[in-house]
Amino acid sequence: MEKEHLEMILEDINYKFDLVLEGQESLRRELYGVRDELSEKIDLNAFSIKALSQKIDEVDKRLDQKIDGVEQRLEQKIGGVEERLDQRIDGVEQRLSKKIDSVADNLDAHRRDTEVHRGYQVREE
Repeated sequence: MEKEHLEMILEDINYKFDLVLEGQESLRRELYGVRDELSEKIDLNAFSIKALSQKIDEVDKRLDQKIDGVEQRLEQKIGGVEERLDQRIDGVEQRLSKKIDSVADNLDAHRRDTEVHRGYQVREE
């Protein structure tokens, strides 16, 4: 009976080892499956990040072009305003100069007239 009993114990041990091996194989398959899923997700994320990076680069280029265009238009407008202001200032300066010359001439004529009436000699400058 001891031999039969020992055989039963060995069969039971073999059965339990088979269960352990089947469990290990099942875990290995599941682990490989998870690894493959993660690998696919990582690849998909890398692709998405690359596509997003390209879109960001395109937007950056378009924004740079728009900003450059706005800067050029502003420079042109500022240049035009500056030119018109210079012209207006020149015009104001010329008118003021004429008015000042006219006032100076009037004062000079008035002084001469006053000197003649008082008996002073008029000096020519």
